Amino acid sequence: MNRTAPYLNLPNVLTLSRLGLIPVFVALSTLEGSPSVAIIIAAVFGLASLTDWLDGYMARRRQQVTDFGKLLDPVADKVLVLAALVVLVEAGRAPGWLVILLLAREFAVTALRAVAAMGGQVIPAERLGKLKMGVQTAAVLVLILEPALPGWSHPVGLALLIAATILALLSASRYALAYSRSLGSETAR
Repeated sequence: MNRTAPYLNLPNVLTLSRLGLIPVFVALSTLEGSPSVAIIIAAVFGLASLTDWLDGYMARRRQQVTDFGKLLDPVADKVLVLAALVVLVEAGRAPGWLVILLLAREFAVTALRAVAAMGGQVIPAERLGKLKMGVQTAAVLVLILEPALPGWSHPVGLALLIAATILALLSASRYALAYSRSLGSETAR
């Protein structure tokens, strides 16, 4: 009989490794200044971001989707991105108001999905939210690399962050619409 906990599979270990890379990323960010340090910080963030794609791919491919993974994966994603955004505000590379909008969106969508789940409804991730995550990740990487890519990286990174914010707000409205429709179908029963 296998006594290994059902949540200790490769996809969940990848998710846990993403959480483990967050303090490394934040600690390295305090050393920021030189182009070579920026490249190392970007590599750590990139590796952590890659585990987001890889854990989902492996879970589906190996049929190892677990409740633990469903719960932990989005938490790890949000903590990674939010830590990066706070680091960028601290470094003066991202405007605080934009990051506040992104933070508010993340908390609102998480709360909405939690309320829906308490009512037995599942609001799955949608393509627009995944696109937002991709653009947001690209924005963070470009802004982290600003010391190594002077000149063009700051305006490009900000443009990507603004695009990610627009996508975030659009996807949040779609989550809210999906939830209101699910309430309507519950009432119709």
